Amino acid sequence: MKIVKVKSYEEMSSVVADLIIAEVNANPKTVLGLATGSTPVGVYKLIAEAYKKGEVDFSQVTTVNLDEYCGLSSDNPQSYRYYMNENLFKHINVNKANIHIPDGAASDPFAEAERYESLIESLGGIDLQLLGMGHNGHIAFIEPGGELPAKTHQARLTEQTIKANSRFFKESEEVPVSAISMGIKTIMNAGKIIFAVNGNQKCEVLKKALFGPVTTMIPASVLQMHNNAVTVTDCLN
Repeated sequence: MKIVKVKSYEEMSSVVADLIIAEVNANPKTVLGLATGSTPVGVYKLIAEAYKKGEVDFSQVTTVNLDEYCGLSSDNPQSYRYYMNENLFKHINVNKANIHIPDGAASDPFAEAERYESLIESLGGIDLQLLGMGHNGHIAFIEPGGELPAKTHQARLTEQTIKANSRFFKESEEVPVSAISMGIKTIMNAGKIIFAVNGNQKCEVLKKALFGPVTTMIPASVLQMHNNAVTVTDCLN
């Protein structure tokens, strides 16, 4: 895995945005895997600015998001579809028909997970996947455990993840306890992966993920086995 060391969140955002823009410019029909959370906000802002300057065109790009909370409709401000619309989609010229995010409000999450996996397969897989990392080493909502789900699935969130997410909700009972998430094989099948991690609170886990043994207890460590992944981080200076 290639590692790019940066000095700040702003520099990380700039490096990651440039990599994504270069991919889209090289392949206008890119299938782009996207992430949510605090880490990509700066990336998406820079991408939107580049689009407004005419430096990149998303009209033929297809997007697939990593995950979505179960129980939240697309118009819920805490849903990932809402997040993506606000932070990226409404600022660029991506075709709405080419935007794909799991349906968190689906009555049958298991069927929705199977539908989403089949959709990704029908697209020929993901060309470039953007990933962040949770405090416990999870990627997407693939949580630490004895076995990592291979395909898109309904994921039960750990107490640590639920607690970390609670800051976004007014009441603790509003915090989702499960999500529909891509699986580890789905992610690892991507042609390229950008792994973006920032913040001192994640540094120790990141070091284990990058330099320790590959273990299901740190799902991000599996990325060591990808042959075309790049980590961009301010944690290793």
